Amino acid sequence: MNISGTLNVFRLLREPTLCLPQHTVSTFNHLPIPLSKAFPRKDGANGQKEADIRAVVLDKDNCFAVPHTNEIHKPYEDHFQRLRRAYPGTKLLIVSNTAGTSSDKDHAEAAILEANTGIKVLRHSTKKPGCKEEVMAYFTAHPESGVTKPEQIAVVGDRLSTDIMMANLMGSYGVWVRDGVQGRGFLASKMAAANAASGMPPQGGPGGYPGQPQYQAYPGAGAGPPGVS
Repeated sequence: MNISGTLNVFRLLREPTLCLPQHTVSTFNHLPIPLSKAFPRKDGANGQKEADIRAVVLDKDNCFAVPHTNEIHKPYEDHFQRLRRAYPGTKLLIVSNTAGTSSDKDHAEAAILEANTGIKVLRHSTKKPGCKEEVMAYFTAHPESGVTKPEQIAVVGDRLSTDIMMANLMGSYGVWVRDGVQGRGFLASKMAAANAASGMPPQGGPGGYPGQPQYQAYPGAGAGPPGVS
């Protein structure tokens, strides 16, 4: 059971923008590499300046892997390796709510996932979104990652209430993998229907700062802002 997720749902009643991403893609294969391309930032008279993304936190299930498996979904293999090359070593970290958690007996799933991906899997006692301190502690312990502050991290995942909420709580950038491996989920479908019924206009343009969600849809996206469509 994800106690952290359950408790933080109540926080969303007060701060609903915590589950809104700064960028949305359809699937893992749509991730821009490097991730800084997803977050152009206004820099006064100098126009647009990309965010300084030095490390990436990856969710597993329905992000780059079929849920309940510990290997890269075959159609994503090439793009996964491109991401590894862009963020080598400690710059790329898998943070799952299955592998590496206290419910992963002897962290056996984490070990298999590491063997199959070549990427470190965080061992964490609290599930997302409540493990932000453990994520930051990892990067602090690995200065070679280049991370000195949360806004240098992009969190990539398919769940708004865990992955994206953790990114916003950290002060990092959140990338929502909207459709994932299994396609758009029930909640996203319902939100899209509500959005269409209300006539809400599309929102596009450059991504925002951490904690200030603005949106840039994945290629071919329909109308409606990510996070509510």
